[in-house]
Amino acid sequence: MSESNVSRALFDEVMVPTYAPAKMIPVKGAGSRVWDQEGREYIDFAGGIAVNCLGHCHPAMVDAVKAQADKLWHLSNVFTNEPALRLAKQLTEATFADKVFFANSGAEANEAALKLVRRYAVENFGEEKDQIISFKQGFHGRTFFTVTVGGQTTYSDGFGPKPGAIEHSPYNDLAALEALFSDRTCAVMMEPLQGEGGIISADPEFAKGVRALCDKFNALLVFDEVQTGVGRTGELYAYMGLGVTPDVLTTAKALGGGFPIAAMLTTDKLAPSLKVGTHGSTYGGNPMACAVGEAVLSLVNTPEVLAGVKQREQWFRDALNQINEKHQVFAEIRGQGLLVGAALNEKYAGRARDFLMAAVEEGTMMLVAGPNVLRFTPSLIIPEADVKEGLARFERAVAKIVTA
Repeated sequence: MSESNVSRALFDEVMVPTYAPAKMIPVKGAGSRVWDQEGREYIDFAGGIAVNCLGHCHPAMVDAVKAQADKLWHLSNVFTNEPALRLAKQLTEATFADKVFFANSGAEANEAALKLVRRYAVENFGEEKDQIISFKQGFHGRTFFTVTVGGQTTYSDGFGPKPGAIEHSPYNDLAALEALFSDRTCAVMMEPLQGEGGIISADPEFAKGVRALCDKFNALLVFDEVQTGVGRTGELYAYMGLGVTPDVLTTAKALGGGFPIAAMLTTDKLAPSLKVGTHGSTYGGNPMACAVGEAVLSLVNTPEVLAGVKQREQWFRDALNQINEKHQVFAEIRGQGLLVGAALNEKYAGRARDFLMAAVEEGTMMLVAGPNVLRFTPSLIIPEADVKEGLARFERAVAKIVTA
């Protein structure tokens, strides 16, 4: 099929209707700019949902792919490979973790984490210690286990009986969480900053309280850092800024900068519970993906890039506050680093997608986090000129909504 025959209409013809993509089709990206089939330019504030941490086609990533492509593409885990071992060493040296399990997506990393905590509890405390507590409005992926642990029934209802022994507590409410705890509790899974749930930061004292409850009841603490990890908040991982160390951490999205890869990180104490044959992944630890991950982590985990994230956060906050002073559309600007949320006020409640589509029409790509929050997750190294231009286009979109 020729390129001229590939249109948005073809999506409706051949794709399962799980998504409702925009009318335009991007075909090329460079840095924080993207071009569609008609050659129209867009500033990318979406970053593939917090994935393209170094923008599009970063030279270091392109070089890593090209170099590895001439060496080794795939083996499966019947054998190990050098890029996987090097990346695992990078991750353990940079974090609390001693051991790594590689997967392909955040959901798969979370699935591995959930199976690990259940298996560890069974082996060390017995079958009755099976309760997993997570948080309302949380999001942990789309497998049936992870979507059930996630606290949004919109995503988990309608597929038949759900996995059991899963409870949900209000986020940032330590008393409510404590009321659910018992000796039956095997783990708590939480995002240190809820992404899909509306860009809600964990209160540091709440996070410390969760850690203390886990310790009191011999439960494990799992941090889902699929979206917050790899520099997104201005720390390599968000737990580092909270002062709370989990027992298990999951990472994906930005780890490959756009190449599918994920990892579950844990300790020497827990890792033996996933002994040979208890879990696996055909593509997990793929040498191509791990070679890209090496390049990404080496660039992101530097003082210059991480400090630059905080600086860019301020650019966004200042500009969004200025837009709000003029147009009065936001109740608050929230988030951390380059995971920024602009919560709509009551007048525009439920209209986040309207703002998103208007922004696309003006040449800015962005996201929503539910019906009431606009989400900005651009490249961690986006130039100031692109921030200014993208937000100028976004302001024109806001003005269209306000004056419509």
